[in-house]
Amino acid sequence: MDIPRIFNITESAHRIHNPFTPEKLATLGAALRLDSGARVLDLGSGSGEMLCTWARDHGIIGTGIDMSQLFTEHARLRAVELGVADQVRFIHGDAAGYVAEEKASVAACVGASWIGGGVAGTIELLARSLRTGGVILIGEPYWRQLPPTEDVAKGCLANSISDFLMLPKLLASFGHLGYDVVEMVLADQDGWDRYEAAKWLTMRRWLEANPDDELAKDVRAKLTSEPERYAAYTREYLGWGVFALMPLPGTA
Repeated sequence: MDIPRIFNITESAHRIHNPFTPEKLATLGAALRLDSGARVLDLGSGSGEMLCTWARDHGIIGTGIDMSQLFTEHARLRAVELGVADQVRFIHGDAAGYVAEEKASVAACVGASWIGGGVAGTIELLARSLRTGGVILIGEPYWRQLPPTEDVAKGCLANSISDFLMLPKLLASFGHLGYDVVEMVLADQDGWDRYEAAKWLTMRRWLEANPDDELAKDVRAKLTSEPERYAAYTREYLGWGVFALMPLPGTA
């Protein structure tokens, strides 16, 4: 079980697999007013930076599940590095359908809502692990400005314009699903640059070390095209944020 190898290659040096800086991740943790000992579940936990830093900074107890064997190992090493290996555990596995045995104060899926077939299904999945009074975190893209054509949307690696909403409509959609939006932290362009541009040096170094690999041609093509594509499309049109949700009264 693993994610497609290309992602293990391009994001192998990433600690955060979303367009968030460490400062934004810290802002999110502070915004949630986390109590020491609070349980946090992270579905699609990547290299574990959210759980590890929040364990260090706020004393949370965390469980992360991710399909990438490489990222899961990075998460375990990061926990040791930050001295929180006794507070967080990382499971190499499929987060789709995962329900925690012990209810969490925060149930998160930050940038991997495909595990539930989309936003609505992922929120429904997270709710099954959430204690009464707890908070769901969902990380999602939105349009900063509406693409003028379907080709521009595809340049942002969307299938179509309809894949994402403008921010006001995205926020309204959570209410339609039965949730209050109680916090949000949005990526900025620096966060996007760190997420996307950091891949380019990783790809170049990988190509130098693996010129005869079966994926070398694909990685070469990606390194050639990605800087221009990103600057022309994603950087201009696509936003991303983490949204904190609580069930509307009477719906939990």
